[in-house]
Amino acid sequence: MTASAPENFWPRRRVFITGATGLLGGWLTARLRQMAADVVCLIRDWVPHSNLIRSGMASELVTVRGDVRDQALIERALAEYEIQTVYHLAAQTTVGVASSSPGGTLDTNIRGTWVVLEACRATPTVEQVVLASSDKAYGDSPTLPYDEGTPLRGVFPYDVSKSCADLIAQAYARSYDLPVAI
Repeated sequence: MTASAPENFWPRRRVFITGATGLLGGWLTARLRQMAADVVCLIRDWVPHSNLIRSGMASELVTVRGDVRDQALIERALAEYEIQTVYHLAAQTTVGVASSSPGGTLDTNIRGTWVVLEACRATPTVEQVVLASSDKAYGDSPTLPYDEGTPLRGVFPYDVSKSCADLIAQAYARSYDLPVAI
């Protein structure tokens, strides 16, 4: 989806999106469909007000119902649909929920990330992985704007979960040569 991507990159490209019912996921799905990608969406909850559901687009897509923490499900979906590109957007993103119920946030955001990355590592058709991050992963930094050299210093539960997810992605990229962009 960059300006440098060849015009024929996205048509018929098999793409898997976690978090497709979220704000970013809905718009990304719509754009990839416009570019003729074959999109498979992981959907845990049917969210009626999401762009994906409200627009009726979900009925035109291949959807996999389940949780991002279910490794067998993720591995099966990536293999069955011979996925080439993975966008990992699924997360518990509500900061208030993270503060009042940190366990669920940490589990979803951290375990969900390594499950997706491990499934990608095990699936030979996966050529690239894009992980959605957050400025919260950097915590409070005296220097703005953040860049890739800014230390990850999350302090609060949501922030820590995003710091960990970024570090896990970096570990998979370096340890296994998994083509991950954060």
